[in-house]
Amino acid sequence: MSGNTIGKLFCLTSFGESHGPAIGGVVDGCPPGLPLSEADLQPDLDRRKPGQSRHVTQRREADAVKILSGVYQGHTTGTPIAFVIENTDSRSYDYDKIKDLFRPNHADYAYQQKYGLRDPRGGGRASARETAVRVAAGAIAKKYLREKLGTTIRGWCAQIGPYRFEHALDETSWAAVESNPFFCPQPERVPELEAFLTQLRRDGDSIGARVNVIASRVPAGLGEPVYDRLDADLARALMSINAVKAVEIGDGVAVIEQRGSQARDELTPQGFTANHAGGILGGISTGQDIFCSIALKPTSSIPTPARTIDVHGQAAEIRTTGRHDPCVGLRATPIAEAMVALVLMDHYLRNRAQCGDARSPTPQIPALAPR
Repeated sequence: MSGNTIGKLFCLTSFGESHGPAIGGVVDGCPPGLPLSEADLQPDLDRRKPGQSRHVTQRREADAVKILSGVYQGHTTGTPIAFVIENTDSRSYDYDKIKDLFRPNHADYAYQQKYGLRDPRGGGRASARETAVRVAAGAIAKKYLREKLGTTIRGWCAQIGPYRFEHALDETSWAAVESNPFFCPQPERVPELEAFLTQLRRDGDSIGARVNVIASRVPAGLGEPVYDRLDADLARALMSINAVKAVEIGDGVAVIEQRGSQARDELTPQGFTANHAGGILGGISTGQDIFCSIALKPTSSIPTPARTIDVHGQAAEIRTTGRHDPCVGLRATPIAEAMVALVLMDHYLRNRAQCGDARSPTPQIPALAPR
């Protein structure tokens, strides 16, 4: 099975299935000398792990990561960093009744048609369980970018179904994001979200969500035109997350209704006047904040009966029981942050390799001019 590696200089290869003994990954290309231990990876894994509220899957996984190689005396050695996360609470019997059926809008049918067989336990390789590996690897990238460049990568849940949330992007709002299991910047609205999700469960249904990510203090010059544009690689990485159906950079689809006089980010000696482009022009970072947004579909694993077919192509009815998220977007924030971090780390190393000695005679202006 190909397609399990992302990156060119900073590479992650992941392995494992939802109900196998473990999942894990190998990060190749991390520079030597970075202080690193499991304690650097665990906080983001804890932000993502299941069972933290009654509104997400009740699968109880510690998601305790163990580094197997690439670190000596607390520092990276420049060799591959292998790590593993054990699966300790899989319940394969939940899938016995539907192992020969295809869940509508799930990867079951597509996997069967591609490979001629599939692992039906928890979705196998198509399960969101795999994203824990991305979060662990992303934590390595986050730490390097933060310590070497001062780059921060932070996300929040911007919408759940019909509920939209405002984020002031100040430290108070960021603290609020981390204070609740929804990653919501308006914690006073958590009770109405809880009521909404409780009703969804009663209805045997699910809902979609939007998650936004901002990367700040990203150096100008990252991105390789024309086919490895920074925004193209970010879109590819974010689209690879389970259930993501759309990615926007900057103003995204809103540019359809904008005039050129509105959408352009004017430059002044004091800085850019706006950031409609999301910090990327011509596929290359400008030094402004990079803004990404993803839309996640509602999970198809719900108890409401639906029409389907069995492995023999015969008509059938399916009803999915077991432990599932009513909204997969609730735990997607650290996953989206991780994918942005992996792409930025890879492009930083690529830019350093090719253009590390390049010097522009034009001074770099601030990311945003004073208002």
